[in-house]
Amino acid sequence: MPKTATPARTTLKRRHTAEEQLQVKRDNFHRLLAFDRGHKFPGRSRKPQCLLVGVDEVGRGCFAGPVVAGAVMLPEIEANSDLASLIFELNDSKQLKPAQRERLAAIIHDVGMCAIGQASVQEINEINILHASLMAMKRALDQLSERIPDTLPVLVLVDGNKAIKNIEFKYVQTTVIDGDANSASIAAASIIAKVHRDKMMKELAKQHPHYEWDKNKGYGSRTHRDALLVHGVTEWHRRVWCESFLSSDVSEFSEDDQSDE
Repeated sequence: MPKTATPARTTLKRRHTAEEQLQVKRDNFHRLLAFDRGHKFPGRSRKPQCLLVGVDEVGRGCFAGPVVAGAVMLPEIEANSDLASLIFELNDSKQLKPAQRERLAAIIHDVGMCAIGQASVQEINEINILHASLMAMKRALDQLSERIPDTLPVLVLVDGNKAIKNIEFKYVQTTVIDGDANSASIAAASIIAKVHRDKMMKELAKQHPHYEWDKNKGYGSRTHRDALLVHGVTEWHRRVWCESFLSSDVSEFSEDDQSDE
């Protein structure tokens, strides 16, 4: 006869599982910090060679709403500090639950230098989403630059593989593929941008409830797509995305289009 797990054994197993999950989060957090530290303190030098800013955007794949970018300069975070214990869940915003993102965003705004930039739906329609995303990043960086001291050069870590055009000469930038999963600064930027944009889409949902932007944040969920077929587009919809959807076989759009970054 197989052994039946006792309540004590079940509780112990759950406790071990919870502890293991916490350790995974802490290990990932230390990995993100180490990535940034490797750029901030190159080689074996203990003297900081530059200030570090992470930049990321959210909302790039949406049917509706602006694209929003965050720029963040985090303070130096020691591994065993009180701040580390508060922010150890820092991660790519797509890997976090809404409550985690909101809690972390509040801490990031409190301890770091932060700025938000965006590009409107009209700008997305005019210059395409790639250039609009880079424009939003530049606007966030421009806002942050007003508060960055000139004591050291600034290295900007940009999520993706495209550099930001026409940034200030004092900045050096490095593109980082999957930056929000590798850099603490970029992850922080993705979180504040995501929280900001989600709040914006929830407010817009009050004006246009048919599309359920409070739930899908402007992404192409089934409810959003069905509403487009019935109610058409609003001033907040991106023309290229919607025209492509409305002129195509609806079955071509899979459930993957519902992803909420």
